[in-house]
Amino acid sequence: MATDLIRYDLLVQDALRSVVRKVLADTARGGLVGEHHFNIAFKTQAPGVVVPPAVKSRFPDEMSIILQHEFWDLVVREDAFEVSLNFSRKPERLTVPFDSITGFTDPSVPFGFKLEPRMGAPAASPAPAELKEAQPRPAPAKPPPAKPTAAKPAKPAEPTEKPAEGVEAKVVSIDAFRKK
Repeated sequence: MATDLIRYDLLVQDALRSVVRKVLADTARGGLVGEHHFNIAFKTQAPGVVVPPAVKSRFPDEMSIILQHEFWDLVVREDAFEVSLNFSRKPERLTVPFDSITGFTDPSVPFGFKLEPRMGAPAASPAPAELKEAQPRPAPAKPPPAKPTAAKPAKPAEPTEKPAEGVEAKVVSIDAFRKK
């Protein structure tokens, strides 16, 4: 099997984290819409996670929170979100980096996915700035038209691997792979 040098798995994880970020940013601005609500699971020991000590002792590895009826002051940043929730009838503030999230569901639709937490680098220190909407980039300037030149014949590509000494290279037609 070929080695994935592009790391599609990480690209998909980042895309899913951006879904959570967008949904929470929209909720922070306008509140929950319709019957939507969110279950968010995360690693409590991940860098940048801030939970009260009593809560961390009850959930030393992973915990889930529900953003539905009783949550306040939801703030979404580029790297994390902060929210106030009640624990044993006491309001507490949580900070959850997006890299610590292991699962997200919206049971009202139903929609959900699991993630691998990114534990490598610590999250940046919390900043009070809210998430800024992405601004469209201006279109790049068009390069001046190229001057017409005489076309040079294409040089055949050099093979990247040479056959071993004494072994003859074999050319295979693509027709050999087609179903008959």
